[in-house]
Amino acid sequence: MSLATRSLAEEAMDAPDLDAATYAAVLRDLARVNALTLAARPTLAFLESLRCTRLRLLDVGYGDGDMLRRIARWAARRGIEADLVGIDLNPRSEAVARADTPPDLPIAYRTGDYADCAGEGWDVIVSSLVAHHMTHAQLIAFLRFMTAEARRGWFVNDLHRHGFAYAGYPLLATAMRWHPMVRADGRLSIARSYRPAEWPPLLTKVGVTGARIERWFPFRLCVSWRR
Repeated sequence: MSLATRSLAEEAMDAPDLDAATYAAVLRDLARVNALTLAARPTLAFLESLRCTRLRLLDVGYGDGDMLRRIARWAARRGIEADLVGIDLNPRSEAVARADTPPDLPIAYRTGDYADCAGEGWDVIVSSLVAHHMTHAQLIAFLRFMTAEARRGWFVNDLHRHGFAYAGYPLLATAMRWHPMVRADGRLSIARSYRPAEWPPLLTKVGVTGARIERWFPFRLCVSWRR
């Protein structure tokens, strides 16, 4: 597959008829991928830089809830009063995330459209491995929503479309014995993701200035904006 342009092929895990057990297995293996690839590190670094004492945060597309759990524990270690909410379109995500989340963590999981969360006073809006699932029009709408609704700023944590990652991921996924769908979709996710030069036109389209586009090891491409 050529990586010169983004792939628009659909990922198997997005299929509406995927059975609940397979979906749960895929989400849990994706959480393991995130842990192994240090996926939370860029998001936590952004939150650290805001120096909040209180935090009302919305995570769009929470999946297994692993990012919200990391944020909750990060906030607890720093004495930050955290009000954490996740919203996910897929109704199967909520059951998995709730089952995998200790009840003492300050996280509320919802099922629905992020647009329904407008006007709820968010300090920060984040997403992880969500942007590459969106169409161009959906991503533009999402950027507009975050910019309008986040009082402190927003953070997009996603993959970097890179040839080495595309070639090497199947070897890692096979060695780790991740679910076959995670192996196949993971490579497609890389092909669907963005390169640094593709973000500025998106940001210009929504009138965002001063955003930061950063590469993080291994093969993460993160975009952040703050007021």
